[in-house]
Amino acid sequence: MKLLRKEIFFCCSCIFLLFLMTACSSTYYGAMEKVGVHKRDILVDRVEAGRDSQEDAQKQFQSALEQFDSIVKLEETDLKKAYDKLNKEYEKSKGAADEVSSRIDKIESVADALFKEWKAELKQYENKSLRRSSEEQLKTTKKRYNEMLASMKIAEQTMDPVLRIFHDNVLFLKHNLNAQAIGSLQSEFANLEGQIDELIKSMNVAIASSNSFIADIKK
Repeated sequence: MKLLRKEIFFCCSCIFLLFLMTACSSTYYGAMEKVGVHKRDILVDRVEAGRDSQEDAQKQFQSALEQFDSIVKLEETDLKKAYDKLNKEYEKSKGAADEVSSRIDKIESVADALFKEWKAELKQYENKSLRRSSEEQLKTTKKRYNEMLASMKIAEQTMDPVLRIFHDNVLFLKHNLNAQAIGSLQSEFANLEGQIDELIKSMNVAIASSNSFIADIKK
C-alpha cells in the first residue's frame, strides 16, 4: 500500500511539473509577443542555437578524439595525467551532448506551440482562398520542420555510443594506471574514430538541414 501511494504521488508530481512547465512556456511566449517577438522568431532563434550547439559538439568530440590519439601513441606518459586529460575531455563531450539535447527540446517546445496556434487561427479566416493558402503554408513548414528535426534527432543519437565507448575507456584507464592499460586503449582507438566520423557526418547533415529550414522560414 505504501509503495502504491508513493507511485501515485510520483505520477501526480510528474503531471504537476509538466503542467507547470507548459504554463511557464505559454506565459513566456505571451510576454514575448507583447514586445513584438513571435513564436516564429523564437523558433528561428532556437534552431540557430541548436545548429550552433551541434557545431560546438562536433569540435569538442574531434578534440576528444585527438587527445585520445595523442595519449595512446605515447610510449612514455604520466598515466595519472593521461587519465585526467581524457576524463576532462569526456566530461566536456558529455556537456556538449547534453547542450545539444537541451536545444532540441527547446526547439520542439516552441514549434509545437507555433503549429498549434497556426492551426487554430486558420478558423478565423473569412476568405477561403487565403485560408487554403495559409493551410498549405502550414503543411509545407511542418514538413520541412519535421525533416530538420529528424536529422537533429539522428545526430543526437550518434553521440550516445561515442560517449559510452569514451566512458568505458576512461574508466578502464582509471582502474588500470599502468602501461598495459595504454596498450589496451590503442586497440579501441579505431572503433572510437569510426564512431566519431559517423557522428560528424550526421551532424553535418543536421546543420545543413537547419540552415535550409532557417532560410525557408525567413522568406
